[in-house]
Amino acid sequence: MTATAKSGASTLARIIVLLLGCVCFDSNLAYGEERAAPKFKVLAFYNGTYDAAHISFVREANRWFPQVAAQHGFSYTSTNDWNRLNANELGQYQVVMFLDDLPHTAPQKSAFQTYMQNGGAWFGFHVAAFNTDPGSWSWYHRQFLGTGAFKSNTWGPTTAVLRVENRTHPATARLPATFRSAVSEWYSWNNDLRKDANIRILASVDPSSFPLGTDPNQTWYNGYYPILWTNVNYRMLYANFGHDAMDYGANKPLSSTFASEVQNRFIVDGLLWLGGAAAAPVQGLGSDAQPEMN
Repeated sequence: MTATAKSGASTLARIIVLLLGCVCFDSNLAYGEERAAPKFKVLAFYNGTYDAAHISFVREANRWFPQVAAQHGFSYTSTNDWNRLNANELGQYQVVMFLDDLPHTAPQKSAFQTYMQNGGAWFGFHVAAFNTDPGSWSWYHRQFLGTGAFKSNTWGPTTAVLRVENRTHPATARLPATFRSAVSEWYSWNNDLRKDANIRILASVDPSSFPLGTDPNQTWYNGYYPILWTNVNYRMLYANFGHDAMDYGANKPLSSTFASEVQNRFIVDGLLWLGGAAAAPVQGLGSDAQPEMN
């Protein structure tokens, strides 16, 4: 064999080895990806165009949730295309989130209601419950959330001491009896959720929070205000936080919704419950206590 032929054969052999290596690498990568399939998939909807405080929350949520997803083995996708609220799209996700808005068109509303009635899961924040006309979507505001119409809010945004009312639910089992929330604006509602047989209030404003607010005209001095709850007929959680404090003139956030480690624990454990993943070990319960799954 000539030197030229030997060189050609050697080059060909190296190419074959490289190609085989690539095939093996791709095969191992595919195998690794299969083993690392997410425990569940989250699709988060947002608007992100109104009220700088809501926009700030959306931006930090879309940074924070992917980090949490990576730590706990689920996937997080966010979108401002609310037309993705359709049967085909929702069928690919185990949990839906509303960050700063709610559906507005009839097809979107119908798709979401069907998704929930067929066993889907939902986590909603703050303005996702806001409305002045519950009749515009009676199922959502009166049955699903139970709130009826928005009644009042505190101002300016502040932290609150929250009293945990149900420490056997998987979302709250690792919470202390009371804890200080992150900063938010707080809502009240026309309906008394305590009178709704389907609503389980998980946490409310502790009386030690009063007065709650910095504007005397929008401060709560007493009363009962639910903040976290679930509906036993659905796999859902609502949290009435998600409004950062803002320097509106400079468009600069002055707080973070994710500044409270205990509140973050509720979000993470709530998501794991919604997604059907293994819950974190329950703390603070007797040996015979079992988490309530409603």
